[in-house]
This record gives sequence, C-alpha cells and structure tokens, in this order.
Amino acid sequence: MIKNAKVIIVDDDEDLRHALTQSLELASYDVDAYENGYDALNSITRNLYGVIITDIRMPAIDGLELLLKVLEIDQALPTIVITGHGDISTAVSAMRSGAYDFIEKPFAADRLVGAVSRGLEKRRLVLENRTLRDELANQDGLDKRLVGRTPAMLTLRAETMALAQTDVDILIWGETGSGKEVVTRALHEEGSRRDKPFVALNCGAIPIEMMESELFGHESGAFTSANKQRVGKLEYANGGTIFLDEIESMPIELQVKLLRVIETRSIERLGSNKVINLDIRFIAATKTDLALACQQQLFRADLYYRLNVITLTVPPLRDRKEDIPLLLHHLARDARTRYRKEIPEYTPSLMKQLMAYEWPGNVRELRNIADRWVLGLSLGMNLDGALANVSDDESLSEQMAAIEKQLIVSALEDNEGSIKKTYEQLQLSRKSLYEKMKKYQIQVT
Repeated sequence: MIKNAKVIIVDDDEDLRHALTQSLELASYDVDAYENGYDALNSITRNLYGVIITDIRMPAIDGLELLLKVLEIDQALPTIVITGHGDISTAVSAMRSGAYDFIEKPFAADRLVGAVSRGLEKRRLVLENRTLRDELANQDGLDKRLVGRTPAMLTLRAETMALAQTDVDILIWGETGSGKEVVTRALHEEGSRRDKPFVALNCGAIPIEMMESELFGHESGAFTSANKQRVGKLEYANGGTIFLDEIESMPIELQVKLLRVIETRSIERLGSNKVINLDIRFIAATKTDLALACQQQLFRADLYYRLNVITLTVPPLRDRKEDIPLLLHHLARDARTRYRKEIPEYTPSLMKQLMAYEWPGNVRELRNIADRWVLGLSLGMNLDGALANVSDDESLSEQMAAIEKQLIVSALEDNEGSIKKTYEQLQLSRKSLYEKMKKYQIQVT
C-alpha cells in the first residue's frame, strides 16, 4: 500500500458506502466517504494523491457529471465508476469520458482493492512526473549539470562546486558513460576560467604517431608531413582547461613529457626550441585503477602521483538508481528539443524496467533509452526475465524486492551456485550477498 494515499468514496447508499469504506480500510487505505458529489468536490484538488470511487446513479449530481467535474480539476485523477447491471452503456460512456475503470455490481472486495491499488500507482507516477518537471524547471548552475538527489550525487556536486573555485589539477575516476566529461565541464564552467578555452582530448582515440603533435603542436617542416605550423591542444587551451580523457591510454613515452609540462607549465612545439609558458588547468579522467596500472608498469607512477592531488569519483548509475526518474526527464527534455516530440508519461512498467536494469553503459546508455522513449521506439533493454514474477498490484518496494531476488537467483544459477562468482558478477561484497540471500530465503543447492 502507498502511504499517505487517499481514497474518496461517493455513494448515496449508506450501507454500500459503509461496506466499501470498511473493505478499503481493512486494506490499510485512508478513506473519506461522502453521500453526494458536491461535498466530495470540496476535497478534490489538483495535488490530491488519491483515487475517486463514485456510483453512477445518485441524486443532485450523478456519477458521470461528477466525473466530468473531477476531470476539470485534473485530467489525470483516477476515477473508478461503480455501475449496476443495467448501466453498462453508461459505464462505457464514462470510460470514453476519461474514467480510469468501472466495476459492475455485485463485485468482490478484492476487485475494488486491486483497482484502487493500480489507480494509486498511476496517480503516484503522475505526481512524480510533475514534481520532476518542476524540479528540473527550477534548476540552475551545477544542479542542472550534475542531476541527482542521492547522497553520492550531493557529495559530488558539493566537491565539484568547492574545487571549481580553485586551480588545482584533478583526476576523475568513473566507469565508461558515467559522466566524467560532464563533471569536468562543470569544474571549468563554474570556475574563474569559464570564459577561457575548454579543450577535450581523448587519449584513446588518437593514433600514437599523431598524439605528440596533437598535444604540443609543431613547426613547419618538423617532420615529413608537417607542411605548416600547427598549434597543439595544450597551447590552444592556454588560460583555460585541458581535459585528458582516458589518460590510461597515453603511451608511456609521452607520459614523461606530459609530466614535465604539468610541472613546468610550459611546452615546446615539435621542431622548435622556443619555450611557450602556459596558464592551464589539467583535469584527467580514467576508467581504470591507475595505481594497479603503475604496479603493472602500464602507467608511470610519477605522473599518477602528480595527477592524483585530488580525485573525484563519479558513481555508476546502478549505485544511484533513485536518480533515474529525474535523470530520465532531464535527458528526455534534451531529446524533445532535438526531435521536436513531446515527452510521454512514464508508466509503472517502464519504471520497473529502468529500476531492474543494471546499466552497464551508465548515463550514456540512459540517454539512448531517453531518445528511444521520446521517439516511441522499443527500449531494447535485456532484463533476463527479471520482471517475470513482478505483480502490478504490489507496492514499489515489494516489486523492487521481487526484482532483486530474481536477479540474485538468476546469477546463482548462471554461476552454478558459486558464491564468489555471484557476488563478483553482481558487484556486491560477500557479506552483502549473504545478507540478501538470508533476507529472501535463497538457498544454494
């Protein structure tokens, strides 16, 4: 059951009104019952977190008229219409007018409770949609760049804001697609260098033989194909910020030259003896463990320690799933601008898919999902049957528990009962896996 939800019953039959109230209160719902629609309308607002249940045949104001007045207040308020055997055509008319559901008398209490549960879940999503839109509309500065409300994102925003006002060099760690460049741009644009160049260089995307020229530039005739002078990325970024993405991909022989540039804040173009002084901030990003790479002699330890003055960690999306609704709307607004299409309302089914998925591609993958969602295409997500045992009638916490249990069971089956392989696959600690297995009564046979 969703807490703080309200069920409003409108029926002139006192016995039926009492019976409906009792059934719903036994299901732990907060119920307000009214004899006529006019009294009920005083309790119905656009912000109501609830469901309206109304009989069709009533004096003063009948169910259809009440339905229309409710929809004038809010088109998205779920209204369940109760009909007698001879009122089916009227019920059909009510559905066409915008009723959420209709129930024909006589009916079992479970039928009504189920309809109320589904209606409240839909209402919750509508109100969350509005809250997210309002929150996004009121965002500015760093909140608009680093979207999220989880503790990890609040910490990252606070650290980014504090560091943006300094010129300290920074190393950013994060998985592929987690948003390392977004953090880097925020550091640049929220700081004093915002009006100076921001230059991004992907160290893994440039051929080794071209990288030195890309970084330092060259004079005409410096090598066979150097037909004219070229300003390198470092010189071009003078006064601003240089972002060295995938720094772990930089060849060892260039790492020592980069180290000297960071220490001296100066360069020499290839083929030149002239020293060019730089006023530049270095921000490097990596998706690997550079300390381990140093041990394996794949990365220079002196460069690592020079870059690792301060390290910012960008959390993977699977560790901050509570941010997914807000992020989805943020990314969908970008997609709406690009594709000139309206953003759909999200459904319980969509949210279950998003929350069950493990997001190997992180925010970059969610951006693709947002694009497909706005375009009305299939999401193309592989959930490995994780939603098979999830019921729409359960609360969100119950649904998430069912999904988590199914994912653990599936991982254990895939790994033939190996605890070690399972907690590594799910990226949990051994203790966390055992605690979850105990919670869900999962046994390995």
